[in-house]
Amino acid sequence: MRIDDNDIPVSAGKASVMPQQNPPSNNSPGNSPGNSPGARRVPKRRAADSNAQPPTAPDPSAMPSGAQEQQTSSDIPLDQQNIAVEAPPDASKRIQEMRGGEGRASLFSSDLSVSEFLLAREAGFVPLGVVVGSSVYHIGWQPTYASGYGSYGYGFGYGYTYDDQELSMLTEAKLRARELAMSRMEAEAAALGADGIIGVRLDVGEYDWGPGLEEFIAVGTAVRAASGTPGAFRTRFGKPFTSDLSGQDFRTLLHAGYRPLALTMGVCVFATYQNGIAFQQISGWWGWGGVNQEVGQFTQAIYSARELAMGRMQTEAASLGAEGIVGVRYEMSTRLSLSDEEFRERINDQGHNGPPANQWRSFVADIFAVGTSIAPLDAEHEIPKASLVLPLDG
Repeated sequence: MRIDDNDIPVSAGKASVMPQQNPPSNNSPGNSPGNSPGARRVPKRRAADSNAQPPTAPDPSAMPSGAQEQQTSSDIPLDQQNIAVEAPPDASKRIQEMRGGEGRASLFSSDLSVSEFLLAREAGFVPLGVVVGSSVYHIGWQPTYASGYGSYGYGFGYGYTYDDQELSMLTEAKLRARELAMSRMEAEAAALGADGIIGVRLDVGEYDWGPGLEEFIAVGTAVRAASGTPGAFRTRFGKPFTSDLSGQDFRTLLHAGYRPLALTMGVCVFATYQNGIAFQQISGWWGWGGVNQEVGQFTQAIYSARELAMGRMQTEAASLGAEGIVGVRYEMSTRLSLSDEEFRERINDQGHNGPPANQWRSFVADIFAVGTSIAPLDAEHEIPKASLVLPLDG
């Protein structure tokens, strides 16, 4: 069943389809999503001049000309595409109750602090309710490839040589799961008639009962502009904007003449492989001692993963017509398939395991980059000068 902003049916035994608006004309403003495992909200800052006037609706002419061009679906972040989103009946019922009607008053919910709530209202946005999206995702098997046999008896070539490589199966799964969660959160916001979602955070949970399963959760507070053209703050694809900025930073951004477009994100899981000879050269021939030196393989793996993730985040922002990305951060986890002690024992037991050149361990870097893409409200905006505020309450 498809629903729109004015009709929120509640079906008794099956899921409803949350609304996904058709993309507006290319002259509409733009936006996108993001966050990461255990992502934290951006630190709160002191608000700017409290006498400033709420911003006006964004001017489409302020968008970069490249943002007006036609794009293929492969260029558009998944959460910005026009896809149907299944939602449980209880979600539709909760949204209907928050909207009110039929003699019931509307009721909002929010995960904003009191200060954030009041600053969002002062900035001209009305909180509508907490919106949630989730995706329980199975991470598939990732094959790795060897580049072929080395030259037996010469140098280190006693077996396969493994090349550094991105683990594309894992990269795709981690990005798609996050964007599915974002899509469902945005669908709930659209059903509330929201223009955007602020204070977005993405969390990841794992379960003992489900090896290989991870739940990606997106949560934020849906808001609507109190005045101006309806939908003017939505993305150029017709979706509510998303931002992980705090209420204070959201208000400051608006009064500086900018608006959030979307959380943009990039993911990369990258692997490199170390054999026993390389390990012995670093840690000492028998696995003890050694000298201070860079482990170049591990450095390059982390470097490559970070650059790929950052580049993908920037590509998402460009597809939305952003001028830039603020609050960029990345989260990284790394893991070795064998600890130094375990690898050392395996190398030294050549009677069972063969020569050190045949012994390998993998090093994997998992990096998630995220930030809020922004654009000016109008082409002629000026950033107000900062003013000193002295508290008088002691």
